[in-house]
Amino acid sequence: MNLAFAYEAVFPQRGGAETYLADLLHRLVRDRHEVHLYAVDYDAASLPQELIHHPLPPRRAPRFLRPWHFARACEQAIPLHRHDVVVGLIKTWHQDVLIPQGGVHVVSARENLRKHASFGMRSLAWCVQRCSLSYWSFRWLEQKQYRADRPLWVVVPSRMVLGHLQQSYSVDPSRVRVIPNAIDADRMTAYDRPMLRAELRDRLGIHPEEVVGLFCGHNYRLKGLGPLLRAWARLKGSAQLIVCGGQNVKPYERLVRDLGVADQVHFLGFVEEVRQPYFAADFLVHPTFYDPCALVTLEALACGLPVITTVHNGAAELLPPAMQSHVISDPHDADHLAWHIQQFCDDAYRQGLARSARQAAMAWTFEDHYQALLELFAEVARRKQAA
Repeated sequence: MNLAFAYEAVFPQRGGAETYLADLLHRLVRDRHEVHLYAVDYDAASLPQELIHHPLPPRRAPRFLRPWHFARACEQAIPLHRHDVVVGLIKTWHQDVLIPQGGVHVVSARENLRKHASFGMRSLAWCVQRCSLSYWSFRWLEQKQYRADRPLWVVVPSRMVLGHLQQSYSVDPSRVRVIPNAIDADRMTAYDRPMLRAELRDRLGIHPEEVVGLFCGHNYRLKGLGPLLRAWARLKGSAQLIVCGGQNVKPYERLVRDLGVADQVHFLGFVEEVRQPYFAADFLVHPTFYDPCALVTLEALACGLPVITTVHNGAAELLPPAMQSHVISDPHDADHLAWHIQQFCDDAYRQGLARSARQAAMAWTFEDHYQALLELFAEVARRKQAA
């Protein structure tokens, strides 16, 4: 098939949707599909050489206007070429298939308020949010996406996001597919796992037998790092914590000092060798306030790590039954979160969950996800041709 993808800037090292898109593009090219990318910029070294890039002009504009400029540039450029299927993953409207990796904006904005612990702070944040030009700009753009004149197919990564979509927009249910996210397991190869595990633990001064939890995320506040650190302080030294992904660590370094757990928490910042912190850890804690389907959850399962997460993470739907009891409702409840972490400090219990994690990773693979997408792309191409 001749497939086109629209994404403003593709740099997989940022994680999330861009890692997913890079994996998908590599697989499509490997299967000899003709793949086009409409983007302002991208990391050529991380994407297939055979990719056909259609450079779009960069626009200097305020943040709230940039998505409109990119969407309009796509609308002008894409019709100049014949594509079987056009796929959008971000704030664009000229596509056949939309994959909203960030979820539904209007719901995401609402759920983001949960990161504030008090009602007063949430109320203040709500007022600030409603005064933001970006909030209204992105909301209006999303309305244009789902009310487009052309037929639109939507791929959502979880039943949670499907529910949000049905609450917010009148999208034809027959044109919505729930296809959970998946990762390319080849990125998590474990032939050198003992070496990488020992190397990082030695560098951080962590004993080989100590229990280690992992937190991985770029947006520390939204992903629940603050509540996690407060929960960690209640463990009284029974485990170590590795924190990686984000750069703004100073407020959290002050917090761990105030909580008296500075000797138990290790901040790595951005990590290029993404496997190493997973291999050095024994479980993942992802107390997020909103994630359509967190890839870090899937990466942890692929590495055989048990997971503690929240009902606000669509990837919780993919956890095995043995881990469903560790899906919490309120990340701010530090005592409850600490109790779950304490369960994972028991070696026998955790090792049993590790086996379940590996089985869950094999139950839904990137190959399953890929084949489901191909079936949808083929159906959309047939309908376009018939029309």
